[in-house]
Amino acid sequence: MHKEFDIIVEEALRKLQEAWDSSEQRDECIVCLNDLEGAYWMGTEIGQLGGYGFQGVTMGVDGSCKDGRMGSGCYKLGEKGEGKCVRVGREDEGTSSNRPELGGVVLALQSAALSEDALLLCDNEAVLRVIRKWVGQGGKATLATVPDADILREIICLLTQCVRAGRATFLIKVKSHRGETD
Repeated sequence: MHKEFDIIVEEALRKLQEAWDSSEQRDECIVCLNDLEGAYWMGTEIGQLGGYGFQGVTMGVDGSCKDGRMGSGCYKLGEKGEGKCVRVGREDEGTSSNRPELGGVVLALQSAALSEDALLLCDNEAVLRVIRKWVGQGGKATLATVPDADILREIICLLTQCVRAGRATFLIKVKSHRGETD
């Protein structure tokens, strides 16, 4: 056995004990772009898309629909804490899988300052298609019969504000539940 093996094992056991004894609720995923760890993160889907080197704000959005309850959330890359989440809709209105995802996009757009470009990462391609369909339609288009028109209207309004402020907003489809920070 190598003479440094005992040192490595002792260090690993010490770190494991510290983690076990920690009072933290959960592990905080921290992206470190130095050395070998940086090579790992740059090789992930978000890294290859340029999300870690993006010069604006990078945010992940998501939504959930379970037992008639819908929730939306967003998380800003590099920001410590819980991110933002909100309940979307009421059970008596009915539920849809797109509504909470659209709510996450609204939260992210509201969170991004008009002074910075935004990269929004979303795992729902259908939501991105719905948004893309309505962007740039102008005053002649109507959302009167469109599902989730209230949230789509808010997204279009927020995107219009970004354009008027001279800011770019990129909505990117990413694979879901990859274990990476969003």
